[in-house]
Amino acid sequence: MKTDSLGSLFLKRFKQNRLAVAGAIIVLCLVVAAVFAPLVAPYKPNDIDRKHILMPPDIHHPLGTDDLGRDVLSRMIWGARISLAVGFVAVGIASVIGIIFGAIAGYYGGWTERIIMRFIDIMLTIPTFFLILAVIAFIEPSIWNIMIVIGLTGWMGVARLVRAEFLSVKERDYVVAARALGASDFRIIFRHIMINSMAPVLVSAVLGIAGAVLVESALSFLGIGVQPPTPSWGNILTLGKDNIEIAWWLSVFPGLAILITVVGYNLLGEGIRDSIDPRLWESERK
Repeated sequence: MKTDSLGSLFLKRFKQNRLAVAGAIIVLCLVVAAVFAPLVAPYKPNDIDRKHILMPPDIHHPLGTDDLGRDVLSRMIWGARISLAVGFVAVGIASVIGIIFGAIAGYYGGWTERIIMRFIDIMLTIPTFFLILAVIAFIEPSIWNIMIVIGLTGWMGVARLVRAEFLSVKERDYVVAARALGASDFRIIFRHIMINSMAPVLVSAVLGIAGAVLVESALSFLGIGVQPPTPSWGNILTLGKDNIEIAWWLSVFPGLAILITVVGYNLLGEGIRDSIDPRLWESERK
């Protein structure tokens, strides 16, 4: 009897999950809008039109204008670039650091594992957002600094996942055989164990992007993130706060964009996690 490949089973289970598909569509739309912002946005993000200051949504400005007459839709599309760039880069930094520490702790064990895990426990006791606030207070607020700080303070969960996977995989027969044949630790870690431990990291990375977008928006809202005139969903929300009584659209639309983005990435991450669950694969094979 012919059996489906793991890739086919993954796609089959993923397509059956309607919420996961909806999340993937949301994320795809956001990525396309961000990548093709110069083509999609109807205006340049910083074009000032003093004749149309704080205009409500209409046919020319579907999401209205801000206090300088700039088109909110265009600024939100360009702001998607900032939010997604922060998410991808910050999660990339966190994943690399987490994989390195988790791999070392899980593979070598002993005192090495204890020291790394105690350090992770200490880091987890510190509220991440307040730690980011403290660090940003001492350095210049910029998009690159925000990416780096979020990445350097968000690797602990990845490290714990990788450690757990390494503890499970390193005792399997093919790893024992590679060790018996004299393979180096570097080769065993990256050639034999790492490749079979990446599924949880992928899920964690997708979910982490949503968290990074939320943190960047919060920092920009507080005025210590991406600085004007660079458009960001957070600093558009700040304008909305200052004009909440006369320009509701400056608060509603950026808030909805953040909400939809976070929900989309969470749905996608949950869908990937369910689709790569080996227990579900086994049930599909039977």
